[in-house]
Amino acid sequence: MARRIILCDGADSARMWARIGAGDDEELTWVPRDKDGRARPPGFHSLPGGLGAEGIGKLSAGPGDEFAVVSEDGPFIRNAVGLIEAASPGIPILVLSDRVDAEELPDHPCLLRAGLRTLIRDDVDQEFSHLANLRRVVELRALIAPREKLGILLQPNPDPDGIACGYALRALLGRKSPTAPLISFGEVKRPENRAMMEVLGLEVRTITPEEFDEFDGLALVDVQPTVFGESPPARVRSVDVVIDHHPERSGYDAVIRDIRPSYGATATILTEYIRACDLDLRPRLATALVYGIKSDTQLLGRETSPGDMSAFAYLHAFHSPALLRRIERPALPGDGLKALGRALASTSVKDGIHLLVLGRVREDVIPQVADMGLQAEGAEWAIAAGIVGPDLVFSVRNVGYVRAAGEVVRAVVEDLGAGGGHRSMAKGIIPVKAFRKVYGSATRETIRDALHTAFVQAIHGDEE
Repeated sequence: MARRIILCDGADSARMWARIGAGDDEELTWVPRDKDGRARPPGFHSLPGGLGAEGIGKLSAGPGDEFAVVSEDGPFIRNAVGLIEAASPGIPILVLSDRVDAEELPDHPCLLRAGLRTLIRDDVDQEFSHLANLRRVVELRALIAPREKLGILLQPNPDPDGIACGYALRALLGRKSPTAPLISFGEVKRPENRAMMEVLGLEVRTITPEEFDEFDGLALVDVQPTVFGESPPARVRSVDVVIDHHPERSGYDAVIRDIRPSYGATATILTEYIRACDLDLRPRLATALVYGIKSDTQLLGRETSPGDMSAFAYLHAFHSPALLRRIERPALPGDGLKALGRALASTSVKDGIHLLVLGRVREDVIPQVADMGLQAEGAEWAIAAGIVGPDLVFSVRNVGYVRAAGEVVRAVVEDLGAGGGHRSMAKGIIPVKAFRKVYGSATRETIRDALHTAFVQAIHGDEE
């Protein structure tokens, strides 16, 4: 079990730590001062041999352990940091002092400084959380530094969370697009996402598996290799980095893997990296991350963790409201407006489902209409369907406290097509040929009746 080794300078510091409250994973050690006598503070043990190489070595720090040096004495802190680094190179160190500034501390790749007397227990835990994230950034940078060209791979039809994370990872690594391009197997389709890239000056390059040869490094953000099918390209099965908030999947290798399914957005993880290493956060990057968290958590209303809340609050001070407005209000094309008008003329909310059939439209219009459809009075579900090429494509939204949308869509398309998604948003695709084979035709009326019946059954079937 990883430990926090708390090294306190004298009885005063030890008593201060005792008042803060020690965690179960903390090993409390103090270095007595002459004035302290033999009055060892409760819960602490003395450092064998005092502050020296022999004493520090006897603490036997192992992989995953962390140090906190608690003192108001600059020479003591500098000496302790040097001895700890010599005994355990690269180990994370948290310096807690009100009198010693960061500029007075020795260089160390994984060191943070925070105040002491104003801290409460939660503050200490947060500083250790920052320290853990700093360790990940240090490891990332060390791993990727030798790579001449890193591909940052996003999911097909990348969403705002993935785009923002790719942008943030590139900034954390100090790279530009020529040496760390954002790449995907599918183009960005939704108008909000295209607006996001245009406003922020980003590009996501669509590639084929054969083009992986140009990269000597590969990082995946907001996606894991097995999402690309049961047999993803060989280059994607063994990668350098995977950072994601979706449930962890097996079947691939990654040197660094940071999967946090309790988080509502991967952008939260990247924001924590940025906070830990004190990266200069520019408005464009902050806006991208804000929008990534907003879109994946539906404005902190869906599958949201305390970490998402904290990251959003942190970013809010740096983002540009003007840029965010430009991203969130993309233009609906004229033919999309006409299709929406025709659908609204013959729609109603029935069984809590608001179903809009658009006819033949551009694919990016469909999710926009689904978003609007959920605003209808009495609607718990909104479904927008349209013909795109040879397929019937539909987007699904729900209010969040009903059955998971992805689960419902998979039931609807079973044996006919493909689909899935999150709890409150999902997408389905059924080839028109397969639809006609089952329902006889693909007129608006047939599509409306068939989808309504299928969704009622998928949502309420096992309640009967």
